[in-house]
Amino acid sequence: MSAQAEFDVREHVTSIIDGEPTGARRPGLDFPIINPASEEPNGVLREADAAEVDAAVRSARQAFETGPWPRMGADQRKAIFRSMHDALHSHREELEYLDSLDTGVPITQVRAMHVERAAYNFEFFGEVLSQDSGEVYTQNPNFLTYATREPAGVGAMMAPWNAPIPLASMRVATCIAFGNTCVLKPSEYTPRSMQRMVEIFHEAGLPPGVVNLVNGRGPVTGTALVAHPEVDMVGFTGGSETGKIIMSEAGKSLKPVLLELGGKSANIIHESANMDRALDGALLGIFSSNGQQCLAGSRILVQRSIAREFIERFVERARKLRIGDPLNAATEIGPLCYENHMKRVLGYADLAREEGAKVLLGGGRPAEFERGWFVEPTAVLAKDNSARVCQEEIFGPFATFLEFHDLDEALMIANESQFGLVAYLWSQDLNVAMRATRELRAGTVWVNTPMFRELRAPFGGCKQSGIGRDGARGSLEFFTEPKTVSIPLADFPMLKMGS
Repeated sequence: MSAQAEFDVREHVTSIIDGEPTGARRPGLDFPIINPASEEPNGVLREADAAEVDAAVRSARQAFETGPWPRMGADQRKAIFRSMHDALHSHREELEYLDSLDTGVPITQVRAMHVERAAYNFEFFGEVLSQDSGEVYTQNPNFLTYATREPAGVGAMMAPWNAPIPLASMRVATCIAFGNTCVLKPSEYTPRSMQRMVEIFHEAGLPPGVVNLVNGRGPVTGTALVAHPEVDMVGFTGGSETGKIIMSEAGKSLKPVLLELGGKSANIIHESANMDRALDGALLGIFSSNGQQCLAGSRILVQRSIAREFIERFVERARKLRIGDPLNAATEIGPLCYENHMKRVLGYADLAREEGAKVLLGGGRPAEFERGWFVEPTAVLAKDNSARVCQEEIFGPFATFLEFHDLDEALMIANESQFGLVAYLWSQDLNVAMRATRELRAGTVWVNTPMFRELRAPFGGCKQSGIGRDGARGSLEFFTEPKTVSIPLADFPMLKMGS
């Protein structure tokens, strides 16, 4: 049995501008919100056109130029962040329900990772904003020079559909913590939890205009937002191809961009690994959140000496994964988020066969479901790393295995990728771990653990996995502008021109 709809599921989802829903005030295109588990429409989304985006940006601009938020002391903003943290916790079950309903991610996984993380984002960056300090330079005895960091302005913050609550909250928290204002554009596929989250921000005491919400497709709403002349900076989490388009558009007006993009992360299982732990981690790394994660360990590299045993055990466990309604607490694999994405993932199973890979598991739609965008947990053994299933981000419950002879070969295979977001290594050998962490080309390397996030540390990718870093220092540097002030300590002779 599925969880009952105990919470208000809005039939109409609209923008929120200056703290108020736009409702039917403005014209726009309506299109259905589809339940991925049933393929049935269960709401209507009003798309924000260029005029509505303009209204949202101008609200954020006014809040930045004349509103209280940038002028508050750090302790005042921290107190509101704490209130937002508490409010998200108070509405945790509601947000979890809405997130699972729209994304198809099993609700038990949403409970474990999504809202808790969103609330912590505001708790953590409330501490960061309150601890930042300027710099003083006294090396020149005739001058006192100090440097401060000031808010950079209005941000266009864009969040993906795979984990909207944690990823959108990260974009918002890092932007507004330092006195900026923003316009948030989530994915058109997952708007419900985003609308409710922004409402909760205002209920918690956030001043109007600090966070505005616009909904719609990338080519319509997203393009208008990035190109708006009153937007000062852009933060985006999503696919690499979309990130390139955003960077190109932002570059026309020299807007700085912070991009967390795709991945095809190597998960190296060395013969010295604790196999039970590595098996648990590999299954979590590719099948949690239905495999729809940019940091999924989707290329599983197994040392040849243990490959047969490890792969057999992986396939045996994966066969037992419980597929079903994401609102059912027993479900481990839910439907993919939207129909075209399901078709794309299924297409890679056909491609794997064409490339000569051995399909070990899955590769189709589960026979027991007449409706819903479900894909069987899939695993293939590729012939070599040049295969497209090894090089392209599939973004679904689709594991690709490769075998390697020794650590040299494993590191070579891992680095032969256009992506460099994260990497995983399973080994009990300290020398193996130290060498691998030094040579792997990835923004984050996880040793003997899946998907741990330390917000104090920088997080982001290299190569086509992104530009810039989130985290305490990285976010501060991106979302603020340094200002240097020099004051003479005594009168000094100046050249007198025109005398």
